[in-house]
Amino acid sequence: MFAPRDPDEYLLDSERRVIRVRRHWASLLWDLFEAIALLAICVMLSYLMPPAWWLGQNILWYIALIVILRFAYLVLDWWVERIVVTDKRFMMTTGVFTTRVLMMPISKVTDLTYKRTATGRMLGYGTMIVESAGQFQALNHIEYLPRPERVYDAISELVFGDKKARAEQFSMIKAQRLARGKGKVG
Repeated sequence: MFAPRDPDEYLLDSERRVIRVRRHWASLLWDLFEAIALLAICVMLSYLMPPAWWLGQNILWYIALIVILRFAYLVLDWWVERIVVTDKRFMMTTGVFTTRVLMMPISKVTDLTYKRTATGRMLGYGTMIVESAGQFQALNHIEYLPRPERVYDAISELVFGDKKARAEQFSMIKAQRLARGKGKVG
């Protein structure tokens, strides 16, 4: 009831999921560093304060608790965020308390670029830049995308590949689903 919906629940019966990923864990590194630094400062200041300043020590420990809760929320937000690419659209679902679904049709993609920094190559993430027909889209700049080459190749095939062969492949998948009883008969 309170958990965010699975991104696959937003897919249409006529869609086939190609890729489903969450951002790379490296997107949390700066937040982790920030939380550790703030906790270290709070602990250090608390131990440097004389015992008579109990109110200041309590305030510092409450600040430390807030830092821990904030980091836990950021990890939970990272965990529920998903990027889904189907044969018809890009989707990103995000949000712990309020779910947001960002969507862009594959047919609107005019240019696709990915870039990887040295750190990204070492840790396995990159940035995907998706341009669409002169419009600003919500999914035009996706950072910390894991395995960007695989995502780039799959999206390139969807956008610029042989549409007839893809349609035949999709009809085979649909026939297999119907044979297993998972598709709708209409």
